[in-house]
Amino acid sequence: QVQLVESGGGLVQPGGSLRLSCVASGIIFRTAPVGWLRQAPGKEREAVARIQVTGTTIYEDSVKGRFTISRDNVKNTVHLQMDNLKPEDTAVYYCNVIGNWGQGIQVTVSS
Repeated sequence: QVQLVESGGGLVQPGGSLRLSCVASGIIFRTAPVGWLRQAPGKEREAVARIQVTGTTIYEDSVKGRFTISRDNVKNTVHLQMDNLKPEDTAVYYCNVIGNWGQGIQVTVSS
């Protein structure tokens, strides 16, 4: 059974930083591409960042240069470093691995 557990969300002021983590179990993590998605109130879920097995990363345009996705295949963990956060980054963030979802974690950017 695949389990994904996210952590690291919270409230931060505009311009601040947060680091999200997602720990996976029940899956051969190192063989799977991993992504972070988010869903803001009243909006559809959107892809934010993705990291392939090779380490290649892909970012949604609005977060390029501000967010960094990384993976630790020894710890079965994927991180999302979010810098220079903006109010429009406010959303519930989800980790996704081969169609499996974490429970979601709230990120709120507000002064």
